[in-house]
Amino acid sequence: MPPINSFTLNTIGIVHSCYKEKFGIPRQPGLVTEATARLELIPPYSRLDILEGLDGFSHIWIQFVFHACMTENWKAKIRPPRLGGKIKMGVFATRATHRPNPIGLSVVKIGRIYQEDKKTFIDLHGADLLDGTPVLDIKPYLPYADSIADAKGGFAPTPAQMQIKPVLFSELAKAQCETYQNLHKREITTLIKQIVEQDPRPSYLSEQVDREHGIKLWDINIKWCARNDHFEILRIEDE
Repeated sequence: MPPINSFTLNTIGIVHSCYKEKFGIPRQPGLVTEATARLELIPPYSRLDILEGLDGFSHIWIQFVFHACMTENWKAKIRPPRLGGKIKMGVFATRATHRPNPIGLSVVKIGRIYQEDKKTFIDLHGADLLDGTPVLDIKPYLPYADSIADAKGGFAPTPAQMQIKPVLFSELAKAQCETYQNLHKREITTLIKQIVEQDPRPSYLSEQVDREHGIKLWDINIKWCARNDHFEILRIEDE
């Protein structure tokens, strides 16, 4: 029997996320615990009965499409950021977004499962998903099967092995964060800290200091820069 060369998959939902662009999204799920998103199920999957029993689980696997990368070509070998962008690895030995099939897999913590204005949602915590991400499937995370204590991580360092610089806020940024938190009831200070301390810069900029960068979250743009021994949050601008 000849191999099946293509498939047609249905989108079951769309992610509404705090991340409005690729820059700033953590390279793995769960690293930025304050990141919030919600998965909106779309018809004919927008029913609560399709989720019955899911509230007994704390985490789910989400299979999704790297929709912002679909117009870009994939390569057999890439330069993983965790290797400083200087060493090439095979694409299937990485979690690169540019793949032969642009499919991603993330495990995320779930919160409320609810309906609002006749739409069905799942709240997500610690997600690494771009706003507008199409979701193909969700499955419950099973601790006894999905967590392997003696698994090897290859060239990818553990969080304990990563060198994380402190994140400091200017007086202006502190005041702006406080105002934003009071207005929107979002823990923006912790969210910014968790994102920036991961150093989202591309590897070719990792040695540069004092260069201003911006990360778009919801309706604001976080302006920051790297110093010699820390990261500094400069200010918050409206989009």
